[in-house]
Amino acid sequence: MPQGREKSGRFRKISVKTPGGRTVVHLRERKPSKAICGNCKKPLSGVPRDRPAVMAKVPKTAKRPERPYGGVLCSKCTRQLLKEQVRGETQ
Repeated sequence: MPQGREKSGRFRKISVKTPGGRTVVHLRERKPSKAICGNCKKPLSGVPRDRPAVMAKVPKTAKRPERPYGGVLCSKCTRQLLKEQVRGETQ
Protein backbone atom coordinates (compact mmCIF):
# COMPACT_ATOMS: atom_id res chain seq x y z
CA MET A 1 0.00 0.00 0.00
CA PRO A 2 1.33 3.47 -0.84
CA GLN A 3 1.83 5.87 2.00
CA GLY A 4 -0.38 8.94 2.26
CA ARG A 5 2.27 11.35 1.01
CA GLU A 6 2.72 9.22 -2.10
CA LYS A 7 -0.95 9.53 -3.04
CA SER A 8 -1.12 13.33 -2.80
CA GLY A 9 0.12 14.14 -6.32
CA ARG A 10 3.20 15.87 -4.92
CA PHE A 11 5.45 13.20 -6.40
CA ARG A 12 5.88 12.19 -10.03
CA LYS A 13 6.43 8.59 -11.06
CA ILE A 14 9.71 7.69 -12.78
CA SER A 15 10.54 4.26 -14.19
CA VAL A 16 14.04 3.20 -13.12
CA LYS A 17 15.92 0.12 -14.24
CA THR A 18 17.70 -1.54 -11.31
CA PRO A 19 21.08 -3.33 -11.54
CA GLY A 20 19.19 -6.63 -11.34
CA GLY A 21 17.35 -5.83 -14.57
CA ARG A 22 13.95 -5.12 -13.01
CA THR A 23 12.06 -1.94 -13.83
CA VAL A 24 10.64 -0.29 -10.72
CA VAL A 25 8.74 2.94 -10.11
CA HIS A 26 10.51 5.61 -8.07
CA LEU A 27 8.76 8.72 -6.81
CA ARG A 28 10.42 12.12 -7.12
CA GLU A 29 9.13 15.54 -6.13
CA ARG A 30 7.74 17.67 -8.92
CA LYS A 31 9.67 20.69 -10.15
CA PRO A 32 8.35 24.16 -9.30
CA SER A 33 6.80 26.38 -11.95
CA LYS A 34 8.98 28.60 -14.15
CA ALA A 35 10.07 32.01 -12.90
CA ILE A 36 8.06 34.77 -14.56
CA CYS A 37 8.74 38.42 -15.34
CA GLY A 38 7.30 40.78 -12.72
CA ASN A 39 6.09 43.14 -15.43
CA CYS A 40 4.83 41.20 -18.47
CA LYS A 41 4.43 37.71 -16.85
CA LYS A 42 6.56 36.03 -19.55
CA PRO A 43 8.70 33.04 -18.43
CA LEU A 44 12.25 34.14 -17.62
CA SER A 45 15.14 32.63 -19.55
CA GLY A 46 18.38 31.94 -17.74
CA VAL A 47 16.68 31.05 -14.45
CA PRO A 48 16.87 27.33 -13.64
CA ARG A 49 13.78 25.44 -12.57
CA ASP A 50 14.62 23.04 -9.76
CA ARG A 51 13.65 22.09 -6.24
CA PRO A 52 14.90 24.30 -3.36
CA ALA A 53 17.15 21.52 -2.01
CA VAL A 54 18.96 21.35 -5.35
CA MET A 55 19.04 25.12 -5.85
CA ALA A 56 20.75 25.59 -2.48
CA LYS A 57 23.78 23.75 -3.86
CA VAL A 58 23.97 25.86 -7.03
CA PRO A 59 26.23 28.96 -6.97
CA LYS A 60 24.52 32.34 -6.84
CA THR A 61 25.70 33.36 -10.31
CA ALA A 62 23.99 30.32 -11.85
CA LYS A 63 20.62 31.11 -10.24
CA ARG A 64 19.83 34.22 -12.28
CA PRO A 65 21.35 36.42 -15.02
CA GLU A 66 24.12 38.82 -13.98
CA ARG A 67 22.45 42.11 -14.93
CA PRO A 68 20.26 44.71 -13.23
CA TYR A 69 16.88 43.17 -12.35
CA GLY A 70 18.21 39.72 -13.31
CA GLY A 71 15.76 37.02 -12.23
CA VAL A 72 13.00 39.61 -11.73
CA LEU A 73 12.38 41.18 -15.14
CA CYS A 74 12.84 39.78 -18.64
CA SER A 75 15.46 41.39 -20.87
CA LYS A 76 12.88 43.35 -22.88
CA CYS A 77 11.25 44.88 -19.78
CA THR A 78 14.67 45.62 -18.26
CA ARG A 79 15.70 47.52 -21.41
CA GLN A 80 12.46 49.53 -21.33
CA LEU A 81 12.85 50.36 -17.63
CA LEU A 82 16.47 51.47 -17.98
CA LYS A 83 15.56 53.70 -20.94
CA GLU A 84 12.75 55.31 -18.94
CA GLN A 85 15.05 55.91 -15.95
CA VAL A 86 17.77 57.54 -18.10
CA ARG A 87 15.26 59.69 -19.98
CA GLY A 88 13.66 60.76 -16.70
CA GLU A 89 17.02 61.90 -15.28
CA THR A 90 17.90 64.09 -18.29
CA GLN A 91 14.62 66.05 -18.26
